[in-house]
Amino acid sequence: MRLRTPLAVLGAALLVFVGPPLLSDGDGDDSGTRIPGLRIMVPNTPGGGYDITARTAAKNAEDADLSNNIEVFNLPGAGGTVGLAQLVNERGNGKLMMSMGLGVVGAVHTNKSPKTLADATPIARLTEEQDIVVVSKDSPYKTIQDLVAAWKKNPGKLPVGGGSSPGGPDHLAPMLMAQAAGIAPKTVNYIPFDGGGELLASILGNKVAFGVSGVGEYLDQIKAGELRLLAVTGPERVPGLDAPTLREAGIDTEFTNWRGIVAPPGLSDEEREKLIALVAKLHDSKEWKESLKTHGWTDAFMTGDRFGDFLDAQDERVDTVLKELGL
Repeated sequence: MRLRTPLAVLGAALLVFVGPPLLSDGDGDDSGTRIPGLRIMVPNTPGGGYDITARTAAKNAEDADLSNNIEVFNLPGAGGTVGLAQLVNERGNGKLMMSMGLGVVGAVHTNKSPKTLADATPIARLTEEQDIVVVSKDSPYKTIQDLVAAWKKNPGKLPVGGGSSPGGPDHLAPMLMAQAAGIAPKTVNYIPFDGGGELLASILGNKVAFGVSGVGEYLDQIKAGELRLLAVTGPERVPGLDAPTLREAGIDTEFTNWRGIVAPPGLSDEEREKLIALVAKLHDSKEWKESLKTHGWTDAFMTGDRFGDFLDAQDERVDTVLKELGL
């Protein structure tokens, strides 16, 4: 596997590329999609974006008869770097994958992790997703303009919660918002949580003034009226959700997140290709296409070395953004 530079974090709108599967099509064992004993690690707590992505992918793969009895398990800690360290230590294990994304890229940088994503085997980028700005149903902030007006008066007294470590997507999005609104990013009171599941309780309990998370994580709570959606961070409105983009609300910035899959280092070509074949078949399945619609995810599929190149670009871009923000 080619060498890549250590990774840091991203923070601006991401381009969506569609890459072809690396292997020829086939069914069942002939295509290498059936991997007995396959496990998917989630490097944060249940209920977050990585968790939802991993469990959705596993169920869709089983429903599409691509593999059987895929185990999904959580190993949270340090923004995903505890899980990453375990993944790297599983060198040569072709029956293990890890759900990850921009948050892990950022955590590697901010936590000064000795293990980086350059040590892992890139399998595929799966999705791109907007972040959302939400408050509890009884929050005094009815619109994003109400929130920003109060935020500008005293940034430190309005804590914002996010489901990622500093440098991750839920941190970068409000920092870019603050900068665009004329608030110094260094004055923002950001409170990190280990995934969207942990963050939710603090938003509902008004322990943070507002929260920033992936759109797919809180759709049920928004539709049930438990959370009030104030804005989406991407370039366009999300179908089915009544909320403006940041730019429509007069905040001149945009941001999108992404999620993907990596595997341990030291895999044989055959092991790597089997994992890529499984994910490529999953991507083409009707089950996965339906899940994209259900969760509000954008298809952003790319595999193998191309995904590795994308990770390199993320490292450079995020490092630049953090410096620009003075963080």
